Amino acid sequence: MEKVTREQRDEAIANFQYEGILTEERPYGSGHINDTYLLVFDVPEKGAVKVILQRMNSDIFTKPVELMENILNVTSYLRERIIENGGDPERETLNVIPTVDGKPYFVDSQGGYWRSYRFITGATSYDKVEKPDDFYQSAVSFGNFQRLLADYPAETLHETIAGFHDTKARFEVFKKAVADDVCGRAASVQKEIQFVLDHEDVANVFGDMLAKGELPLRVTHNDTKLNNIMIDDETGKGICVIDLDTVMPGLAMNDFGDSIRFGASTAAEDEQDLSKVSCDMELFDLYAKGYIKGCGGKLTEKEIEMMPMGAKVMTFECGMRFLTDYLQGDHYFKIHRENHNLDRCRTQFKLVEDMEAKWDTMQEIIKKYS
Repeated sequence: MEKVTREQRDEAIANFQYEGILTEERPYGSGHINDTYLLVFDVPEKGAVKVILQRMNSDIFTKPVELMENILNVTSYLRERIIENGGDPERETLNVIPTVDGKPYFVDSQGGYWRSYRFITGATSYDKVEKPDDFYQSAVSFGNFQRLLADYPAETLHETIAGFHDTKARFEVFKKAVADDVCGRAASVQKEIQFVLDHEDVANVFGDMLAKGELPLRVTHNDTKLNNIMIDDETGKGICVIDLDTVMPGLAMNDFGDSIRFGASTAAEDEQDLSKVSCDMELFDLYAKGYIKGCGGKLTEKEIEMMPMGAKVMTFECGMRFLTDYLQGDHYFKIHRENHNLDRCRTQFKLVEDMEAKWDTMQEIIKKYS
């Protein structure tokens, strides 16, 4: 993606249905994928009104029109559910601002795709867990997201990234990467390769269950990190799920599992000292409690029972993807040092091993809240 020019930004600003006079604009947030700006307008009788303007990354999201169709459909549906429940639709879901010709996106003269949202005031998203309650609030919020969308026909959504959590297919890609060995790296990572091959059943488990009709297809978020929740500045409660770019049909256990992989690990994703890496059972307990509470009885017994497997599958898949990228020459994940993807893959595999050692505890925790 080329850098955004001043002209492109001005062109985009001129083409959304904004009110008032623009008084401030600046880059916003810590995201690495889209180009995000905060705009402030002075609107008569309303005062300063903030909006978010974003150029979507069409290198990653190659079908931006389908992506925005997903977002518009899901947020419109959420808005109706929130109103029914007596909530505040301005703060509890994203609100898309249309273009002057009524579309949810604008295409600039360089072919860039833009969108705009109303800014959610009086709330903050956190990159790191400052206190355990933040993690709990994110669990309740993602569970609540699942509950509100439980009756949405998931199969009508577009896949914004094809095969995103098709672990079975990713296993085949991994085996090909080992066989091709384009960088001559396979010989030095035989232990890691063997770990993946020994866990083929983990790669297949959910695909097989879905094929047999044992699991329902859900509307899933697919990036359930803490920083995709807005937490109310006054109450400390999670109020809104943001970053809906990867919303598509999926499995509830994968959303749950990705949160555990990222949020219940005792170490950074690229920690080189593996003795520091484990899955914190207190955080696992806290997240399970919040997520199951947020889902409000909308999950099936089988989905709840398979939550520990969701954590294991997502962690294994992520480690396998890091190792695949390492074998292929580090093209997908940005690296900041030699063997960075190898270090990342090792932390994930250590987490999988730790989960296996604590498997009975994880299952007991889930039973406690189901």
